[in-house]
Amino acid sequence: MEAWRLRLRLAPGAANGSRAARGSRGGIGIGIGIGVAIGIGIGIGIGPGRSMGGWRDMPAEALEEQYSPSRWSPRLGTDAVIQAHLAATAAGTQRARDGAQTSLHVPYGDGEGEKLDIYFPMEPSGTFPVLVYIHGGYWQCLSKEESGFMVPPLVSQGVAVVAVGYDIAPKGAVLVSGVYDLEPILHTYVNDVLNMSWEVAQRNSPMLYIAPPGPAAAACEVLVAVAQHDSPEFRRQSQEYGQALRAAGWSVSLLDLAGMDHFDIIEKLSEDSYVLTQVILNMISRA
Repeated sequence: MEAWRLRLRLAPGAANGSRAARGSRGGIGIGIGIGVAIGIGIGIGIGPGRSMGGWRDMPAEALEEQYSPSRWSPRLGTDAVIQAHLAATAAGTQRARDGAQTSLHVPYGDGEGEKLDIYFPMEPSGTFPVLVYIHGGYWQCLSKEESGFMVPPLVSQGVAVVAVGYDIAPKGAVLVSGVYDLEPILHTYVNDVLNMSWEVAQRNSPMLYIAPPGPAAAACEVLVAVAQHDSPEFRRQSQEYGQALRAAGWSVSLLDLAGMDHFDIIEKLSEDSYVLTQVILNMISRA
């Protein structure tokens, strides 16, 4: 795991066109959702009567339920919460594109989906901080076309946003309601489409590749955020991954967001007053 600081420097005369992006080793990495964060230490519980593990002993139906986030939202039904999430994030992204300076569909690799959308601050000058957002979706849905919804409160404070599109799921250190051990996924409906082997699951499980922070990342704080209404398995994975990072020497804070589910924990990043939005702005100011 390596930490990076990414800042953008405007190319002379550039507007809604090409800009030069520069990265330097040794700063703070900010990625999906959020990368590093301020020191908010809130323990994560998984609910009364729930054990911290034991997924191997679950019946197949119970395990599938644990890894189906839409079944755990108290706001809407299973299909409705997904449709509402897609609609909200797509509409928010369109509003952001209409109101911000952008460079859209910037290629960073050879894959069809390997493109970036860059949203610049309202009054860019010199260098400025950047938040890199890598979307979720179980490697099957969502894209950068639904990843710009959180832009307005950030660009208004001088922060650029880079929304990353991809063909193959990347590994990263941004920790918002994530799955860090992929093996349970092999035994759920999710893998019907992915056809992920045990070897691939092992190779791409962040839980299995935790190294002590190097000198460049020694000051990097990691935030592990999870929603109150995530499933017990999602909450367990967040807690155990945070604990494993801490045991390896990383500075880790756990944030349990009350009243949130797997979808609005992300959707609300479009709001200036949302605690996670404020955490992002706070940690950027400390970088």
